[in-house]
Amino acid sequence: MRRWDVLVEQYLKICETRGLAEATLEHRSSELGRFGHWLKKRRPKPRLDQVDADLVVRFIGSRSAFRARATVCGVVTELRGMGDFLVQEGVWAKNPLRWIRGPKIDQRSCLPKRINRGHLKALWAAAQRRPQEHTRYQAVFVLAVLYGTGIRCGELHRLDIADWDPVSATLRVDGRKTGRARSIAVGEGVWRCIEAYLPRRQNQLEKTGRVGEQALLVNHKGARMDARDIADLIRRLAVCAEVPHVTVHQFRHSCASDLLEAGVTLPEVQRILGHASIQSTVRYVDIADPCRAAAMEKHPVNRFLGAGTREETP
Repeated sequence: MRRWDVLVEQYLKICETRGLAEATLEHRSSELGRFGHWLKKRRPKPRLDQVDADLVVRFIGSRSAFRARATVCGVVTELRGMGDFLVQEGVWAKNPLRWIRGPKIDQRSCLPKRINRGHLKALWAAAQRRPQEHTRYQAVFVLAVLYGTGIRCGELHRLDIADWDPVSATLRVDGRKTGRARSIAVGEGVWRCIEAYLPRRQNQLEKTGRVGEQALLVNHKGARMDARDIADLIRRLAVCAEVPHVTVHQFRHSCASDLLEAGVTLPEVQRILGHASIQSTVRYVDIADPCRAAAMEKHPVNRFLGAGTREETP
């Protein structure tokens, strides 16, 4: 199956030119590698042009045992994309995955996981305890931008210094994920964190001899921080703060949920997060809906049990 490995490498290079995140490419490579390894173990070993729908269904079945529906859907999606590439290369006459559909997933079946407010404060305290000046201001900058704007990890690491406008207090975010760029206005607190970080960034660039670096977020070597660096920073802060495992994307969930809880409308949150469809934003209503909470306060049961005694209830 040497040829499979070569074809996968070619396919991933094409995917890379489309601007996909490094983590997405790694996941795709891993999933396609599993399929290639599974094919190698078949007896008799099939040629690539002999791979049919039956073989594909058997592999998907082997990957589906005790797996979540989202995982199974992801497997089907990755193989379907590779199948289209093999058809283009003339390896397959047709893509047997065209008719295979993954399990239907209700977005509301998996509620977004927000970060506990106490854990957020602990993470900020851990960032402020970092020993070196650059890393301290860098960590505060990352937390402020992630939580204050709901920006995606990939969008954060691709920000250039020119994308920050201190006069209008806006960050210009590329549209690589959605195909549409957007500007995010930041609050005064986030503005102060960004402006406080910039002089330390400049000092680090001069120290490392990389004064011409255009990245807004740089590491200790003065180079652009990638998605893995940002994830590792959050992991180390969580360990230092002694809070449960926190992912970078949870800051996005927390930003959306807390905005809705504060009374910001769904369309406004949709524009801030850059969701192409408002359906992606609606799912946050299930974990943060002040209107629903206010409505339940009017329930007659509150009169039976004593209104306004929530704090007193044992």
